[in-house]
Amino acid sequence: IDVETKLGTLEVWEIVSIGMAHPFHVHGASFRILSLDGAPPPAHLAGWKDVVLVEDKAELLVAFNHPATKEHPFMYHCHILEHADAGMMGQYVCA
Repeated sequence: IDVETKLGTLEVWEIVSIGMAHPFHVHGASFRILSLDGAPPPAHLAGWKDVVLVEDKAELLVAFNHPATKEHPFMYHCHILEHADAGMMGQYVCA
């Protein structure tokens, strides 16, 4: 388990991509994009998301509204399967 969070809370996550763009995805949570590469997101990226293309850096406001136990954690990862297989992923619990 890489992250432990509380049900019903919001957290700001900063995601950094090095070398190429990565489609970052969070299971069991939604997020608002606060900034992309230091600038406000364009209008079409307003609203709640569960995946964002990170070319450099993204700041996300993540809402944890679904429980996840150590026996059944949620994951977050790069949506390029070879990257997730290579370790660009993590698990979190939410109670």
